Amino acid sequence: MHKNTQQAFDYEAPLSNMPTTSCRIKQAWAKIPPELPKDALTQYQRNIKDLLIQKDAVIIAHYYVDPDIQDLALATGGCVGDSLEMAKFGAAHDAKTLLVAGVRFMGESAKILSPHKTVLMPDLQAECSLDLGCPIEEFSAFCDAHPDRTVVVYANTSAAVKARADWVVTSSVALEIVSHLHAKGEKIIWGPDRHLGEYIRQKTGADMILWQGSCIVHNEFKSIELEQLKSKHPEAITLVHPESPASVVAQGDVVGSTSKLLQAAIHRPEKTFIVATDLGILHEMKKHAPQKTFIAAPTAGNSATCKSCAFCPWMAMNGVQGVYQALKYGTGEIQLTESLMNDARHALDKMIEFSKTLPKKPAVHGLGVA
Repeated sequence: MHKNTQQAFDYEAPLSNMPTTSCRIKQAWAKIPPELPKDALTQYQRNIKDLLIQKDAVIIAHYYVDPDIQDLALATGGCVGDSLEMAKFGAAHDAKTLLVAGVRFMGESAKILSPHKTVLMPDLQAECSLDLGCPIEEFSAFCDAHPDRTVVVYANTSAAVKARADWVVTSSVALEIVSHLHAKGEKIIWGPDRHLGEYIRQKTGADMILWQGSCIVHNEFKSIELEQLKSKHPEAITLVHPESPASVVAQGDVVGSTSKLLQAAIHRPEKTFIVATDLGILHEMKKHAPQKTFIAAPTAGNSATCKSCAFCPWMAMNGVQGVYQALKYGTGEIQLTESLMNDARHALDKMIEFSKTLPKKPAVHGLGVA
């Protein structure tokens, strides 16, 4: 058995008495699986393929997890996508068991939308700094203090927070949904990512008060080093996820969800791209556009901290060995009460129904992107 190593990571948690202005620093642990020898990896992959058939299971993976898991998902009829695509694929697939390779809120969303299915994860302790920084008791009190506002929460939240919300959104549909609500004259509570919330507020003009959470990956991109990198590559197109600080977003030629950035990398005619999001996406970018050059946006330098170095430590907890153990022994099962699932599903269903009214994105073969 190959042992995991533990590392501590700081994340921002809003102060409960000042949730729209200030944060405190907390710490969470991630268990990083070791790199497997090639022969061991090959054997695990064979065993997993057999188990998927035996268990009537399918792998649903996020763009940010281990490339070996992404490739395994696609090779066995699963999907690789962002959190909305993952949940929709799982709900539509006829498999009895969903193996969700991502972080815990993704497994919870899959279970909420497929309550009759068994949902497994390689490691249930795979967290998200946005989820960790938005505990239900504090966020619910925040919402109660503003009863006249519509509660819109990012998918990177617990099932309990989703149950408290009126709408759930992902970065692929957040702008459109908030625009829709703003057009109806609704005032909004937004949680938990303050950078994405501010980006949407600037784009829509909506009346929004923002919970002050952040993603430890995107929050550490800094504008000074990015500007310097761009000056060295004036021909490059800069791709930025809107969970990044406003000074970084302002430098983006394309700003949007992970799927939108992937689509731009594949379909735009330019040959060089600077990428400001989790570097897990580079695997699919290089695979679908091998003739292009992708440069990671800097997370080290005079103004940067490199806490995660553009890799989510909790996404990294998804190892091939964990996939095997979950399928073999049924470990890492998502367990939610029926009442909680029913309450959370209301806001998720609204997002999915709304997304059906939007223009379809160009398809990327095998990824489940539509």
